[in-house]
Amino acid sequence: MCIRDSYKNEKSVVVLGSGAYRIGSSVEFDWCSVNAVNTARKLGYKSIMINYNPETVSTDYDMCDRLYFDELSLERVLDIIDLEQPKGVVVSVGGQIPNNLAMRLHNYGVPILGTSPTDIDRAENRDKFSAMLDRLGIDQPAWRALTSFDDIKEFVEQVGFPVLVRPSYVLSGAAMNVCYSYDELERFLAMATEVSKEFPVVVSQFMQETKEIEFDAVADKGEVIEYAISEHIEYAGVHSGDATMVFPAQNIYFSTIRRIKKISRRIAKELNISGPFNIQYLAKGSDIKVIECNLRASRSFPFVSKILKRNFIETATRIMLDAPYQKPDKSAFDIDRMGVKASQFSFARLQNADPVLGVDMSSTGEVGCMGDTFEEALLNSLIATGYKIPSKDKGIMLSSGGAKEKASLLDAAQALVKNGYTIYATAGTAKFLNDNNVKATAVGWPDEDQKDLPNVMQMIADHKFDLIVNIPKNHTKRELTNGYRIRRGAIDHNIPLFTNARLASAFIEAFCTLSQDQLQIKSWQEYE
Repeated sequence: MCIRDSYKNEKSVVVLGSGAYRIGSSVEFDWCSVNAVNTARKLGYKSIMINYNPETVSTDYDMCDRLYFDELSLERVLDIIDLEQPKGVVVSVGGQIPNNLAMRLHNYGVPILGTSPTDIDRAENRDKFSAMLDRLGIDQPAWRALTSFDDIKEFVEQVGFPVLVRPSYVLSGAAMNVCYSYDELERFLAMATEVSKEFPVVVSQFMQETKEIEFDAVADKGEVIEYAISEHIEYAGVHSGDATMVFPAQNIYFSTIRRIKKISRRIAKELNISGPFNIQYLAKGSDIKVIECNLRASRSFPFVSKILKRNFIETATRIMLDAPYQKPDKSAFDIDRMGVKASQFSFARLQNADPVLGVDMSSTGEVGCMGDTFEEALLNSLIATGYKIPSKDKGIMLSSGGAKEKASLLDAAQALVKNGYTIYATAGTAKFLNDNNVKATAVGWPDEDQKDLPNVMQMIADHKFDLIVNIPKNHTKRELTNGYRIRRGAIDHNIPLFTNARLASAFIEAFCTLSQDQLQIKSWQEYE
C-alpha cells in the first residue's frame, strides 16, 4: 500500500524527534533534532516536527513551522505525512525510536531522507550486519545467530566464556548481557528473544581488557565528509551511554587510527551512507574489530560537534536535503583542546539498585566539559556530575577486585599516599598494597565480625571515607553480596563511588596532578 504516489509539497520536511526521555533516549537527540530543523528552515523549507515530550526544545512553539505533539507510532506518523505531503522524512536525528520506523515507513512508500531504509536495516539487523562484515573481510568478534540453544552451546564451547548476547533493533542495549555461565546464558537468551521477537539474537565472543573506540561521522553517498574518533576510558563491557568518553582520543596507536578510518570508509561506501552514522570498535594491540554500526546520530554527536566546533548535524541535514555544504580541510580535525564526557547516574533515587555498570545502559544524563589538558577536562566533567575531590581529613577506601584490577590501581594508590591521603582497604587489597610498599589500613568485610578490624559498613555509616573504589571481583554469591553492600552503602550515604578500575585510576591521578584551585573556568569561545 502506498500513501501517495507523489509528494507535492517539495518545500516541507518532517523531522521525527526523540520521544519521551528514558534511558537510551536523551537530551542529546533533542539537540540533533533542533539543529536539523534549524538547518531545514535556513534552507527555506517548512519544518514539521513530530515529538511528544514537553521537556524538549524541539517542542517549543517557535522552534519549527508546525509541531505535531503526538506519539511516534507508525499510524500517527503516516496520518501526519498523509496530511502534510512533505518532500521527505528525517529519521536519523532522534535516536533509536524514529530509526526503528524507517523500514516500516519505507514499506508504505514514504520517502526517507538520507540513507536508504534497506541499508539502515542491513546495519541494524545484527545477523545481516555481521554477514556483511564477513563478506567485506572486516574483522569482528566471533558470532552466531540464534537458531537453537544446542548451536549456541556448541559455539560457546569453541570460543569460551564470557559471551555477549545482543538482540537487534533495541534501545540502550536493552536485554544485552554478558554471560559467564550456561545458567546465565539460558536466562539472558530467553530475555533477548522476548525483547526482539521478529529478529535474530546474536551471541558473540566477549573480549576482555579491550579498548572501545567510537567513530562518529557524516557521509555523502558513501563518502565520509566529517568524522570524530573518541575513546572510552573504561574497557569494553560498559555501554557507550555510561562510559566516560575522551575526545580527541589520547591513548590509541597512530596505526590504529589509520585503520579505523580506512574500515569506516569501506563500511560507509558499502552501505551508501548519506547522513549521520556511528561505528563502535574494539582495539587490543594491533587487533581491531567492529562491534556495531548505527546509521543515525549517536548521543556523542553534540559532544564531538562542540569540541571540534563543527556542527555535524547541520552538515548531515544539508546532505540529506541535497543542499550545498562546506567540506572541511584536514587541519579542522587536528585540535589542541580536550573534551571529556562523563555520565550522570540516579542510583540514589533507585532503591536497592546495584550501581555496577554493564553492557545495558544505566545513566540518566551526561556532562561534557573541556580543558587544555586531559586531567583538567576529566576533573571538570566528573565534578560537574557530582563527584568531589576528596578531603585529606577523611580516608579513601579501596576494594580492588581481582589480581589485574589490584595491579592496575597500584600507581593510583602510590599517588594517593604521596599526596598525603590515608588509604583503607579490604583484606586482600590491603595485603597487596602493603606488600608493594603502599601503606593501607585493613578493614573487615560487611559479613565479618572481627574485633581486630573495623567493619567497613560502620565506617561508611560514620562517613569516614570521602571516596570509595569497589571493583567487583567475580560472580560468587559472597563476593556479589559483600560488594553490593559496600556499593549501596556508598550511594545511600552520598559518598563518591567508582566501580571501574580504569576510571578510578584516571580520576585519582588527575586530582593528584591538578588541584581544584588550578582548574580554569573558561567559556567555549575561549578554547582555540
